[in-house]
Amino acid sequence: MSNLWTRTRTTLEMIKWEHSIFALPFALTAAILAARGLPALRTLLWILVAMIAARSCAMAFNRWADADIDAANPRTRTRAIPAGLLSRQFVLGFTVLMAVVFILASAELNRLTLILSPFVLLVLLSYSYMKRLTRWSHLVLGLALGLAPSAAWIAVRGSLDARILVLTAAVTLWVGGFDVLYACQDYEHDCQAGLYSLPRSLGIGGAFWAARLMHAAMLGLLVWFGMLFHFQAPGWIGIAAVALLLAWEHSIVSPGDMRRLNAAFFTMNGVIATVFFAFVAADLWLRV
Repeated sequence: MSNLWTRTRTTLEMIKWEHSIFALPFALTAAILAARGLPALRTLLWILVAMIAARSCAMAFNRWADADIDAANPRTRTRAIPAGLLSRQFVLGFTVLMAVVFILASAELNRLTLILSPFVLLVLLSYSYMKRLTRWSHLVLGLALGLAPSAAWIAVRGSLDARILVLTAAVTLWVGGFDVLYACQDYEHDCQAGLYSLPRSLGIGGAFWAARLMHAAMLGLLVWFGMLFHFQAPGWIGIAAVALLLAWEHSIVSPGDMRRLNAAFFTMNGVIATVFFAFVAADLWLRV
C-alpha cells in the first residue's frame, strides 16, 4: 500500500496536476457563456474529467518523450523518469490510461466532442516533439491549452461558435508568451542539445520582447472578445485586472534576473485565469 501511495504521489508531482487551473477557468468561462448561465451539473463534471485527463495525458507523455533530454539538463534531471522514481513503461501506461479516460469523457458529452477528441489528443501530444522541429513550439503548447474554451463551448452547445475562437487565440498567446520566458532558463542547454526555441533563436533579450508582444496581442484579443460578447462593467474590469497582473509579472523578471520566474509563471498565471473567469461570471450573472 505504501508503495502504491508513493507511486501515486510521484505521478501527481510529475504531471503537476495542480497547474490544471491554468486552462480550467477559461474553459469554464466558455461553458457559462455557451449556456448563458450555469450549464447542467453533469456537463460540468464531464468537462472537468475531460480537462484533467487531457492535461495529465499530455504532461505524462511529455515526460516520457523528453526523458533523455531531461536527464542531460541540470534543471530537469531530478524529474521522475531520469531520477529513477518512475519507469518509462509505467509513465507510458499512465499516458494511455488518461487518453482513454479523455475519450470516454468526450463520449459522455456529445457526439461532436467524441469525434474531435482524437484530434485534440494529436495536438496535445505533438507538442513534446515540436522543440525538435521548430522555434515556434511555444505556440503549439499555447494551442494545447487554448483549445480548452472552444472544447468547453462544444461540450455545452454541441457546435462551435466562431466568437469563442478569439478566446482560444488569446489563451494560445498567453501560454505561448510565458513558455517563451520559461524556456529562457534552458537557453544554454537548448544550444548544446540542438533544440529549438525562441530564446535560442532570438537570444534571451529578444525572447523577452517576443513574450511581451504575445501578451500585448493577447490583451487585444480579450478586448475583441469582450466586444463580441457585449461585456458590461464587470467584464471590462476583469480584462483590466488581467492587464495589470500581466504587467506586474513582467516587472518582476528580466533578462538579467529570472529568480522570480517560477512565481510569475506558476502562481500568478493561475490567479490571472481565475480572476478573468470570476469577472466574466459576474458580468453574465448581472445580465441574466
